[in-house]
Amino acid sequence: MSNLVSKKDEFIKFVSDVQEHICEKVEAIDGQAKFQIDDWTRDGFGYGSTRVISDGSVIEKGGVNFSVVGGELPKALQEKFEVDEARFFASGISLVLHPQNPFAPTVHANYRYFELYDRESETLKDLWFGGGADMTPYYLFDEDAEHFHKTHKDVCDQFDPAFYPKFKEECDNYFLNHHRGEARGIGGIFFDYMRPTEEMSSHDLFEFAKTAGFGFTDAYLPILNRRKDMEFTEEQRYWQEIRRGRYVEFNLIHDRGTLFGLKTKGRIESILMSLPPRVRWDYNFTPEEGSEEERLLNRLKNPVDWVGK
Repeated sequence: MSNLVSKKDEFIKFVSDVQEHICEKVEAIDGQAKFQIDDWTRDGFGYGSTRVISDGSVIEKGGVNFSVVGGELPKALQEKFEVDEARFFASGISLVLHPQNPFAPTVHANYRYFELYDRESETLKDLWFGGGADMTPYYLFDEDAEHFHKTHKDVCDQFDPAFYPKFKEECDNYFLNHHRGEARGIGGIFFDYMRPTEEMSSHDLFEFAKTAGFGFTDAYLPILNRRKDMEFTEEQRYWQEIRRGRYVEFNLIHDRGTLFGLKTKGRIESILMSLPPRVRWDYNFTPEEGSEEERLLNRLKNPVDWVGK
């Protein structure tokens, strides 16, 4: 592929810079807790920074991590990518925030970059970008979903008007608990295996990922600010923990990032950082008919166009 131009160094700088940007903004909103910083390295080639916040006035648990790894492509991934022995490079930023207040939604975002090299010559053979952001409310406020989606649509439209409808649909399809027949949340955008083309160069794709990454705070933090101080009951907290159980199910059964980390012998503490601190599984729990809890569940089974409403 003649249009392969490595963005490795630029992407490494991006994930470090956007981590700092997001952590500063989240700490300012929480006003109490600070991110614990755990910089790490691994044998061979790998390093990163795990930043975790917990027991804050706003954030019950959250993490913003970046990683840079590489080496021999594991056998499982050789089979997945349908390639022979090869070397790889991968870098990404991944975050999850679980607020205390059940009216404030959980949020996830991830932006990643992958390069594949010939094992003997070290020649760059392939590269792609992936990522996105999605939101998981426990109580549905239409204006929050609309804001989250519109902010991401505005970012997408800067690069290609076809991006948002395509990535919104991919997000709805990806963040689906197939065994439950319901979405994890109200979606957002999701894209994967985006390779450079004649119309969209490596540089263009990098700029898109970078703009979306830094735009995360505009998409989510106004929502967190609106909901963080709302009064709630123990029953509403209980429902939040029931729904968090569904979040755990998706991450451990379906999520590609989690499975990739496990298959590449990634850092377990960083991989499982996304899991909430308090969850519950009640047998056959059914929300009351006509309740806000039921309204949320009905929407998760029937996604809508939040921008076109």
